[in-house]
This record gives sequence, structure tokens and C-alpha cells, in this order.
Amino acid sequence: MMGAARRHVVCAMSGGVDSAVAALLLRRRGYDVTGVFMNNWDLVDEKGICQGNQDCEDAYKVCQILNIPFRQVSYVKEYWNEVFSYLLNEYEVGRTPNPDIICNKNIKFNYFLHYAMNNIGADAIATGHYARTSLEDNEVFHQKYKQEARGLFRNRFEIRNTVKLLQGADHNKDQTFFLSQISQEALQKTIFPLGDLTKDFVKKIAAEHQLYHVLKKKESMGLCFVGKRDFSEFLLEYLQPRPGNFVSIEDGKILGRHKGCFLYTFGQRAKLRIGSNAWFVVDKNIASGEVFVAPCRDHPALYRDLLRTSRVHWIAEEPPAELIQNKMMECNFRFQHLMALVPCTLTLNQDGSVWLTLSKPIRDLTAGQFAVFYKGDECLGSGMILRLGPSVFILQQGKNRETTGENISADEVTVQPTK
Repeated sequence: MMGAARRHVVCAMSGGVDSAVAALLLRRRGYDVTGVFMNNWDLVDEKGICQGNQDCEDAYKVCQILNIPFRQVSYVKEYWNEVFSYLLNEYEVGRTPNPDIICNKNIKFNYFLHYAMNNIGADAIATGHYARTSLEDNEVFHQKYKQEARGLFRNRFEIRNTVKLLQGADHNKDQTFFLSQISQEALQKTIFPLGDLTKDFVKKIAAEHQLYHVLKKKESMGLCFVGKRDFSEFLLEYLQPRPGNFVSIEDGKILGRHKGCFLYTFGQRAKLRIGSNAWFVVDKNIASGEVFVAPCRDHPALYRDLLRTSRVHWIAEEPPAELIQNKMMECNFRFQHLMALVPCTLTLNQDGSVWLTLSKPIRDLTAGQFAVFYKGDECLGSGMILRLGPSVFILQQGKNRETTGENISADEVTVQPTK
């Protein structure tokens, strides 16, 4: 391992067990390792409870135990401008964003990558994600580091060693969903030490090396800057209330008032106290401020089989040759982390977006989330969901009106309740 000892890998340290074991495994492989903790939120202005300081201390303690250098770097400004502002903007226009995917794209695999390469002199970076690539470590070290920003489309005729993003061996922990927007340039210089391991085995390694302070921590869930506050209350600290009505999708009756469409997402319980039924959000009209609700969790208004994305970010091949040649391609997708993969057909549009058609409707498709595409174990990339097709309920109503000779307008197919 004499040659490997000269390789310098900078590992992103979160203060959790996964990044701790990732750093440990890199040391085992004989690499020089530096641990770096990223501070992405300004705790001085934080009104809630955030574990950022404790996480930093835990990351530092891991580096002490492993006897590796430790650094901190602040991306508070970058996170605010490129992740948090994005989150607020998406909620304001009525979509439900996924800031974790954008954080990976813009912060961890952009600013952090450049910092590791330019300021620390890294040969590669590493994280504790449960994911794999098509490169072995030694191949990663031989990839050229490209800092310059590329154009909107990569040159399809450029000779290059494209790297595939592959699901982690532990499919119950696979995190390729959150990595589906990172660049090819970043992937070429990244090692995922946990890619072939299960979570249980990672915990066993941590215990064997006395990393008890991170082993006993609960896994971080949700957004640090929210703390223990109600998320709706948090959003109302940054967005102006826009009161509107809760409206029954079935008969158009007004059932109550709310403080803003942005506080609700599809499938969410509306907390209306009307009879014995639980009411769930099935649609929204941002212009009128109406939030449409249905009286059960499996209402047909929650099921759709068609959506359109933004321009898709393809990881290895942009776009895939099959999609270019046929204008259509079958693959699998998910729009929530670890949901079961669903077969779909993609239709390519001229602007790089796709229409996604499902073989059967699924529940809770949501604008603002990312449709992430897979073929086998390979994560192909993702696109943000911008438009949704009509729900099963609306289509049923349209068919009913056709049989009775009534007409149905385009507006009614998207958001209006049945009259």
C-alpha cells in the first residue's frame, strides 16, 4: 500500500456514524485522510433547536480517534442563496421541494469538492453515502480534475471516461436518490466507501473501533434549521400568509380556511374537523388560493399516471442513446427516497424535459419533487416534476360527463372540483 499511502482523500464529516466509518475505511486502505465538517446554517440567527454545534464536536472527536486532521468550512452564504432560497421560492409557487438533492448538487459536490481539491490538495473526496460508482479507487485517482463549468449540454462526441452512479448494495439504505443531480465531473473524483456495505455492518465496524459517541446518535431526519418547530410555523416566518379555502373535490363545498397553499402538499392530512372522516389534500389552485381535499387517504383524486419534468440531468450519458434514437425509453423511477421503483415510459421533449407515463396510476405524485430514473442498479439521473396529469377522479368525472352529454373544460381537468 505504499503507493496508496500517498493518495490524499478528503472525507466529508457530518458527525454521524456513516461518515465516521467512511473515514475509518479510507484509513484502512492506506490513504492519507482529512476530515472536513461543513457548516451550512448560521446558528446565530437560529430560533429553534439545531444540532450543528454538537455534530461538529462529534465529527472532531471522530477525527481525534482516527488520528486524522480535522477542518471546518462554512458555506452559510452559499447554502442560503442556492438551497434555502430555492426551498422558499418553490413553496411560494405551490411546489414541494427537495432541498437535500439541491444541497448535494450545489454544496457538497460543488463547493466542497473545489475546496478539497484547491485548498487541501485532495486526490479525491469521499462521503458516507450508501452508493457506488463504476470506478475503482485507483481509477478515481487517475481522473483529471475539471473545475471549469461546462455548458448546458455535454459534447456527445467528446472522448471521456463516463462514470455510472450505482445503487448501494444495501437497497434499504441506498442514497442514489439524493445524488441524482450531481455532475459527472464530481462523480469522477468521488469515493463512496460504504457502497458495498449494509447499515448493520457499518454499525458493527463503529462499535469495534469504539466510535460509541456517533453510534448511539439517532439518525438525522428532516432539516436542521427547522429544529423541533412545526414546519408550517417555520415557513410562515419567511413567507407571507395567503389565506384561502379548503374545498371538497367531490361537491365544491367550502369546508374551512387555511393560511396558504404553500403549507400543504399532496397526500397531507388537512386536519379538518368535519364528521368522522379524515380529509387529505388532493390538489391546489395557487391563483385562487383553494386547497382541494378528499375524505379518504385512497381517494382516486390522489392517483395520477402522467407527469412532465424540467430538463433532465443525465449522469453518465446525456441523454441516453436509446432515448435519443427512439424518442421513448422504458425504465424505472421513484419520486420519494426508498419508495419501490415503478416502471414507466419516458418521452423526450425538444427542451430536454420528459413526459413520464406509468403503466398504472400511483398515489401522491407531487410537483417540486424529483423524478429519479433507474435501469437495473444504475441511477440515470433526475428531473424536477413541474406538471401533473389529471387525476383518476377527474378522468372518471370526464367520462361520466361524456356519457351524459356534458362538456368538460381544460380548467376542470386540472384543478376544479366536480359541480
